[in-house]
Amino acid sequence: MLHVNNLHISFKTANGWFEAVKGISFSIKQGETLGIVGESGSGKSVTSLAIMRLLNEQQARITGDITFDGINITQMPEPDMRALRGNRIAMIFQEPMTSLNPVLTCGVQITEAIRLHRKLSKKEARTEAISLFNEVQLPRAETIFDSYPHQLSGGQRQRVMIAMALSCNPELLIADEPTTALDVTVQKTITDLLLKLQAERNMGLLFISHDLGVVSQVANEVLVMYRGEAVEQGLAKEIFANPQHPYTKGLLACRPSVQKHLKSLPVISDFLKVEADGSLNSTGQGINSIEENNAYSTVEIEHHKQLLYSKQPLLKVNNLCTWFPVNSGWLSSKKEYIKAVNNISFEVYPGETLGLVGESGSGKTTLGRSILRLVEPTSGSIIYKDTDLRKLSSADIRQMRRRMQIIFQDPYSSLNPRQTIGQLLMEPMQVHSLHGNDTQRRQKVMELLQRVNLLPEHFNRYPHEFSGGQRQRVVIARALALEPEFIICDESVSALDVSVQAQILNLLKDLQRDLGLTYIFISHDLSVIKHISDRIMVINKGQIEEIADAQELYLNPKTPYTQKLIASIPQINI
Repeated sequence: MLHVNNLHISFKTANGWFEAVKGISFSIKQGETLGIVGESGSGKSVTSLAIMRLLNEQQARITGDITFDGINITQMPEPDMRALRGNRIAMIFQEPMTSLNPVLTCGVQITEAIRLHRKLSKKEARTEAISLFNEVQLPRAETIFDSYPHQLSGGQRQRVMIAMALSCNPELLIADEPTTALDVTVQKTITDLLLKLQAERNMGLLFISHDLGVVSQVANEVLVMYRGEAVEQGLAKEIFANPQHPYTKGLLACRPSVQKHLKSLPVISDFLKVEADGSLNSTGQGINSIEENNAYSTVEIEHHKQLLYSKQPLLKVNNLCTWFPVNSGWLSSKKEYIKAVNNISFEVYPGETLGLVGESGSGKTTLGRSILRLVEPTSGSIIYKDTDLRKLSSADIRQMRRRMQIIFQDPYSSLNPRQTIGQLLMEPMQVHSLHGNDTQRRQKVMELLQRVNLLPEHFNRYPHEFSGGQRQRVVIARALALEPEFIICDESVSALDVSVQAQILNLLKDLQRDLGLTYIFISHDLSVIKHISDRIMVINKGQIEEIADAQELYLNPKTPYTQKLIASIPQINI
C-alpha cells in the first residue's frame, strides 16, 4: 500500500541545510501496522508529515520516493494531493488541543471534512458524524457534536481526532503519538479502539510513539529511529525479544520496570557511545548486567523502611475537603458542588516519597495544590511540622512556602518566557532575601545548574531555547532555589520521552538522597510511581481507594479500581 524508499528530509536554517531524516525506507501492507519509535528529534513526526505533504516546500527539501497505491506522492500536483489527503490517507496529530479549532464546535469541524470529500448534505453529514462519535465510544455523542474542544477531556479530544481521521474511510491512517500524556486506562482504550477499527476497516496503520510498551501492543513491524537514521527494523516480536542495536536496548531499559526495584534507571548512554564523527558504538553492556548491579536487596529495602517510619510524620492531612461550587441555574436555591477532594486523610514521613496515582479528574492535582494552599481547601486540617497551614495568614503561608515547593505539570507554561534562566532562578532568592547579594545569588544559581546537570552558559538563555527535558531540569532547579524540605512533583515526567524521563527520575532520587528531601509524586503512570515511591496512595473521584507499600500495592491491589489501573500498564508483548 505504502512504500517509502531512501527518504531524505533537510530543513533550511541560518547555518545552511540541516538533515533531519537520512535515507530511511519502509513499507506498509493493507491491514498491517508499522510502529516507528525513537526519542524526540529522531525524525518520526517529520517522516509522517512528508507522507502527508504537509512540510513547507520553501523550508524543507525532500528527496527519495513515497509511493501510495502505485502513485508517487512527491510528484503529485497539489490539487490531486488535497483530494488524497484526509480522504484515502488520514492523520491523527500529536496534540489534539492544538489540532482542533478552538472557535468551532467539534461537530462543525468533522462535518466540514465529510461534506468536502464525500459530497453529503448538511443533515447527512451530521448523522454520519454522530455515528462516528458513537463508533469511537464517545459518551453523549449529540452533546459532544455541539461542544467546543476546551469542554472535553484529553481522552475525549483524542477520540474526536480519531473520528475526524476516520470520517472518509481512509485506507491508510497515520497516528502520531496518539496516546502521549494520557492516563494508562485512557491510553489502553485508545489503542484497543484503533486496533478494533483497523480490523473492521482493513486499514494500514502507521503508529508513531516513543513508548515501546504501547508500540509492542499494536505493531506487526517496528522501525527504530535515532537522529534521523533507521538503526533497527524488523518484526516487532523479534526486535522486542532480541534487540540488536545498543540504542534499542537503551530504549527498552529506560522504561521503569514494574517487576524490579532498581536504585536508578538505566539511560541511553549506558548502552550507546556517540563518537566525535557522529558514528554510534555500543558500550558493550547488557540490560541484565546493568539491572543486576543496580537492584535493591531485600535487606536494604527493609532497613530503609525501618529508618523512614521510625520518625514523626512531616505532614499530616486530616479530613481534607476541597469543593468547587457549580452554577445550577439562577432559579435554583440548592447549591451543588464538585467534590474534587473529599474527606482525605494521610501522613508523609521525612525523606519519604509518597506516590499519588489516579486518572485525570480524580483530584490528584487539586489535592497537591490544596496542601500548599494554592487552592483554598473547604475544610479539614494540614499539619506541617506541628503548624496548621490552614490557620496561617497570607503573609505567613508565603514564608512557609520557602520550605514547601511544587514542580508544575507543564514546565513551559510555568516559566516566564521573557526572563532568562538566571533571572528565573535568582528571583525567588531575591523575594526571600536569601544569600546576601546578587553576586552571591548568581554563584548559587551556577551551583543549582550544575546540580541538575545543566551548564553555566545556560544562565543567559531563555526557556524556548531548551528541550523539554532541559526545561524540566530548570523547573526542578527553581524549586530547589529556596532550599526546601518538601516538594510536590505534579506529573513532572508525563510528557517526556522514556530516555529523558529516566534521567529526570534519577535526578529526583539523587537530590532526595543528597538533600534529604520529602516528595509527594503525582502521576497517572503506575510504572513510574512504583519506581520512585516508598508508598502509593490511589485516588478516585476525590477519595482514597487504598494506600500501601509500593511493592505490596502492585502485587496485591485491594480494590477493583487499582486492579484496573495495574492491568492497563502497557507491557512489552513478546
